[in-house]
Amino acid sequence: MDIYSQADSNVRKTWVYLTMFLVFIILVAWIISFFTETYLILYLAIGYSVIISFVSYWNSDKIVLKMANAKPIEKKDNPELYRIVENLSIAGGLPLPKIYVIEEQQPNAFATGRNPKHGVVAVTTGLLERLEKVELEGVIAHELSHIGNRDALLQTMIVVLVGVIVLMTDIFLRMAIFGRRKGGIIVIISAIALAILAPLSAYALKFAISRKREFLADASAALLTRYPDGLARALEKISQDPRQLKKANDATAHLYIINPFRGKENQSFFRKLFLTHPPTQQRIAALRSKK
Repeated sequence: MDIYSQADSNVRKTWVYLTMFLVFIILVAWIISFFTETYLILYLAIGYSVIISFVSYWNSDKIVLKMANAKPIEKKDNPELYRIVENLSIAGGLPLPKIYVIEEQQPNAFATGRNPKHGVVAVTTGLLERLEKVELEGVIAHELSHIGNRDALLQTMIVVLVGVIVLMTDIFLRMAIFGRRKGGIIVIISAIALAILAPLSAYALKFAISRKREFLADASAALLTRYPDGLARALEKISQDPRQLKKANDATAHLYIINPFRGKENQSFFRKLFLTHPPTQQRIAALRSKK
């Protein structure tokens, strides 16, 4: 049975969030249209965001790999890693992804690629050095699950939606300040409030979806390896490693199996709304509850 056909509450919650995103965009567009008496902002914002996101979607893997300074390897370079990826790909019903290695001491990994046929798995040298085989299998299974669950496609859709929100509110704010519209100060205050609150809400929804996809990838990995404790042990080791990932940045941090920025695991409730990953202890507890 293909593990990606399994029902999971995180899938339902993700699409609920995505529906909320669409409803939120319609609401913001209606408010802006009410004040500006035109739908031009909506059309321009959607058109621009779709074009930019379409280009990013087709080239995102190349961009991310370049930013991480990841290097491709062949089977002869690391036969054990290659066999693990190959065996888990076969078990999961996926094409063999390209394999990259990042010369970084922090143990970490990520997956990218616009679809399973163009999948990429990248691991750091620190991950290969620190993890035992069953732990490495858990990490690889997690990354293959992202590929199988088509998270790159979902993330691209979310980028489009966030882009629409940001562009609409920015244009509205500029029109309210520099244009001459009915309502005067009321329109300006409304535009400022919308320009602050709407993007914050959009990003909070974006990160909530990202966290759900991490839980889903963990669950899919547990099904694939039939040994959830392997991934749980790997998450413990990765999260406890104090070294920073030198090539990490805000644009790619959400891709890694654990946030590469050390010292940001414990946050206030408000800050947790904008975290790209669920708390590691919650992920470990969820995995160990599946044993």
